Amino acid sequence: MRAVELPKLRTWQQEALEKFLSRRPKDFMAVATPGAGKTTLALTLAATLLRDRSVERVIVVVPTEHLKVQWSASAARLGISLDPEFTNSSAVNPSYDGVAVTYAQVGMHPFKHHAIASSRRTLVILDEIHHAGDAKSWGDGVREAYNDVNFRLALTGTPFRSDDAAIPFVRYEEDGEGHLVSRSDYTYGYSEALNDGVVRPVVFLAYSGEARWRDSAGEEYEARLGEPLNAAQTARAWRTALDPKGEWIPSVLRAAHTRLRQVRNNMPDAGGLVIASDTKTARAYAKMLEELTDTPVALILSDEPGSSERIEEFSQSTDEWMVAVRMVSEGVDVPRLAVGVYATSASTALFFAQAIGRFVRSRLPGETASVFVPSVPVLLGLAENLEKQRDHVLGKPDRPSDGLDDDLLADANREKNEPDASSTYESIGAEAELDSLIYDGSTYGTGTLAGSAEEQDYLGLPGLLDADQVRALLRKRQEEQLDARDEQERARREAQVREAKRREIEGTRAPQPKKAAAEETASEEVPRLRKELNTIVSIVAGRSGRPHGAIHTEARKACGGPPTALCSAQQLRDRIAYLREW
Repeated sequence: MRAVELPKLRTWQQEALEKFLSRRPKDFMAVATPGAGKTTLALTLAATLLRDRSVERVIVVVPTEHLKVQWSASAARLGISLDPEFTNSSAVNPSYDGVAVTYAQVGMHPFKHHAIASSRRTLVILDEIHHAGDAKSWGDGVREAYNDVNFRLALTGTPFRSDDAAIPFVRYEEDGEGHLVSRSDYTYGYSEALNDGVVRPVVFLAYSGEARWRDSAGEEYEARLGEPLNAAQTARAWRTALDPKGEWIPSVLRAAHTRLRQVRNNMPDAGGLVIASDTKTARAYAKMLEELTDTPVALILSDEPGSSERIEEFSQSTDEWMVAVRMVSEGVDVPRLAVGVYATSASTALFFAQAIGRFVRSRLPGETASVFVPSVPVLLGLAENLEKQRDHVLGKPDRPSDGLDDDLLADANREKNEPDASSTYESIGAEAELDSLIYDGSTYGTGTLAGSAEEQDYLGLPGLLDADQVRALLRKRQEEQLDARDEQERARREAQVREAKRREIEGTRAPQPKKAAAEETASEEVPRLRKELNTIVSIVAGRSGRPHGAIHTEARKACGGPPTALCSAQQLRDRIAYLREW
């Protein structure tokens, strides 16, 4: 190990380090929000133990190949040499202080890794420890490989899983309700990091819109993202929105690009990341962005060689956009990412939290991140609860509350070629519409069409605002918009009263439209009323803090009738009138 000056730690890092050194336990788990600096804490601890000869070797275990390279580079800055090229078929190079390996490597050959870890005094750093439960062989392998080491430091930003798999070397305690709950030795949450200015505030821009698809029998369906739908309908509407052949995703990418250009006025090197569901859609999204941007679009596909190099190249450049599948969602450090598009069907709290973690890494005071998401209840709920502290509860898996899971969404996104597959369907199209903003657990309704003045107003939010300034500005704009809509409604009602009085004085009645004109008016009225209803739902959501879906459901229960997409004009008017009484 080279002698270099150790970095000055943030308050939480110093506290965690001192807590470990005061007791020097065999197992220590630090939970810190993505972007808070877990790597710096771990490597400072490693350097301290190497210097006082408490350990002679450091092993870092990570989820992906790219993170081996990233950890090795970070360790080198603290004078620690880690070999990221170590494989299960090679020997440990004695000129290194240790190795960086993946959970998959350990799972494939745990006895070899046990021999390496137990042959010298060793510190094992288990990065994103929750991944050790991803496969039984991984969990069993990690336990077998590292059960005899001197120290184990477990790190995670999301100490929970979407299943019941126990995480190795994590302490579980009874919660009094028959469940075992994970316990950390030090916790530093997103809300604490936000208050300390360690991470950026995140504004979520939720886009809804009408989605249309056709089933194998040729029957066409229509639904609106964000409205109460069953799990299958939500999955199909979501899949339709993400379809590169439709209008939803191009509209959202244009809006995100507008937002990125605005942010770059204050942050000249700010970058954007689109997280796609699969390789095919990632390529399509990259082509769309190439038509918008003047800089190269980085396409990161985990199954292609050179992905790590392309991520690093993008990180060091000032290019505007990167498009990737899942490999960039966790642990990848590109601090200049400030705008994101969540264009994937993944819906677990774990994946969502890690994905959003790519945008919260703060560099300068006042930087703000913006993430565009489909207006789907499960995602809106995760966005609203971003600051909620979670633990892993055995016997009570963390899954979406609306029954929408990754398997169903994967099924909706999978191409099916069997002619008799009852669930076969094809997307027809979808329009994008800014539905609401979510910040600090509060929802700010918009209910406006893409390209409208109100949407442009939100896309033009300053890129340099601290958490309190973001909150104050959003509340101010929300109140201004609500006042404007109330004034428009008062003016409309006054105009109706004046017209009624005029006709009463003149003794005339409104002319009856011809049948053809009436039919034409009705065909225009239903979409208009639908948009008006969704605008009011957004307003009520902003004022009450309740999810859009819950408000739609309450209006439907109170007024009766089918889902909004099937309502008549009168049924829509009834729901509008009901919600206006709120």
